[in-house]
Amino acid sequence: MSALTLTIEPADALIDVPRRIVVRGARPGAEVRLSTATARAGVTWRAEARFVADAQGTVDPARDAATGGSYEGLSPMGLIWSQVPDVAGRRETFNQPVTEALSTEVEAVSEAARASGRFVQRLAGPGVTRREVREDGLVGTLYLPAGPGPHPAVMILNGSGGGINEPRAALYASHGYAAFALGYFKAPGLSDYISNTPLEYFQRGLQWLRREVRPAHGFVAISGQSRGGELVLLLGATFPEEVSAVVAYVPGAVVHSGQNAADPKIGREGPTWLLGGKPLPHVWENNRTASWKPFDEGPAPHRHERAILTALQDPEAVARARIPVERIQGPVMLLSATDDGSWPSSLYSGMVRDKLAEVGHPHEVRWLDFQDGGHLIVFPYVPTTQMVYAHPVSGMISTSGGNPRDNARADEASWAGVLQFLHDAVAARAQGDA
Repeated sequence: MSALTLTIEPADALIDVPRRIVVRGARPGAEVRLSTATARAGVTWRAEARFVADAQGTVDPARDAATGGSYEGLSPMGLIWSQVPDVAGRRETFNQPVTEALSTEVEAVSEAARASGRFVQRLAGPGVTRREVREDGLVGTLYLPAGPGPHPAVMILNGSGGGINEPRAALYASHGYAAFALGYFKAPGLSDYISNTPLEYFQRGLQWLRREVRPAHGFVAISGQSRGGELVLLLGATFPEEVSAVVAYVPGAVVHSGQNAADPKIGREGPTWLLGGKPLPHVWENNRTASWKPFDEGPAPHRHERAILTALQDPEAVARARIPVERIQGPVMLLSATDDGSWPSSLYSGMVRDKLAEVGHPHEVRWLDFQDGGHLIVFPYVPTTQMVYAHPVSGMISTSGGNPRDNARADEASWAGVLQFLHDAVAARAQGDA
């Protein structure tokens, strides 16, 4: 029998590029154990899976189903999405700064033989630059692609965890977009809470981005997830002339109260968004059916979605709080999941799609709804195992829903869908300018 060998291709690439891991030299029919270990923000994440070598003594996870371990069945990148942290409760999957690549050690063991290899995943591709932005009262980070441009632009907004979404901005820039990750709470110099956030702040961010990068064809999309998904729909409807396209990950179709990200002095039923200094009506306001009990007192792991569904039983409150998406003047992409534990993103996305269809929205509307997926739709290829967590603001323990395998499928398909959507939206804008 020849010596055991392990090859990984490509060895160094962007994070969204799948890797081909092949073991050769095993005894035909022998068990082969593959394991991965990745240092993520100072904590090692691990996975392992067992395979049976074919008649040539080869194992290829892109072709061969795992017979057991961290995952089972066929999944080419299962050794990444099934990883769990050595330290319980840790959820940070990227290094800081995010320009520091992730390095994964891979080991193959079969009988007495061993082989090892390594691959690197990058969020920022060659030539991508990073710049902290502390101008015009804005707090964010700008990532620019390689080359002089001009480039189409995307502004990226986080959800109820706050902060600045640099990983997604770096990856957008790696695909040719001037990407501005704008923080609006839980970021340096800003409030620790989402309560009473003025929408004019985001308008200022859009205007700054246009001035700073002078985007190709004047194209500025907005991308946000969760509360950020609610927010990008709201911004597209409020400042339609400023927004070229909307990418809404697991969005809300109505305006919500502060919820788990609220200032405790204001409370989770207090307002989130201000316009002209006045709070926007939200679905919990004067709601006859809304109750936190299904969330607070429901079975563990707690599902925030159960409380939201009680609020949606009051049609008058829903109508008052509905985001007027018909005002959006560009294409819209919706991404949702049927087992969303945070709120009913599938229901909400359907509401948005139906309203746009009702009014004959003149731009494209795309909707990807992921069966059995949960709230945490990111991009490939990252661990998807940590679904129960303490909310970073309220500390409330809940589940984002879904399961690791279906969440991984959503990560992969959603990112491919978003890149295609943006490519087509930019092309349509360019054609309109011609």
